[in-house]
Amino acid sequence: MKRYLVIFTALGAMAAGMALAQTSAPSPAAPKARLTKNLIQALDLSAAQKQQGKTILQNTRQQTQPLAQQLKADRQSLSAAVQSGDSAQIQQLSTAMGTLHGQVLAIRSAGKAQFYALLTPDQKAKAAAFEQKAHEVLGGKGE
Repeated sequence: MKRYLVIFTALGAMAAGMALAQTSAPSPAAPKARLTKNLIQALDLSAAQKQQGKTILQNTRQQTQPLAQQLKADRQSLSAAVQSGDSAQIQQLSTAMGTLHGQVLAIRSAGKAQFYALLTPDQKAKAAAFEQKAHEVLGGKGE
């Protein structure tokens, strides 16, 4: 009887965790948007740099959008696989999602490199200092 109580409690905790994970949380994009806005102000970009940066950002978003949609679908499939206990599907989806996360990281990093190429040496130094400060404040969560 005690064993069943432990199993029931564990399943209840897992179900509660899944329910909480699906509730709407504050968007992690909001702090990043503020950081980006503050960085742009700190760098004192020229009008041409702002326009080129905006173009780079739009291109990066367009490239990552289909990957983000696939990740969302895969997260839903992974949740179903976890609930059904399908170990093979869990492994396959986890591997696929890892690859997609890597592709998103590569696209974002390439966009960041293009943006940095627009900066003057003084702006690059300011950007590096700003990034270091943000990393310290966020404790590494901003990446």
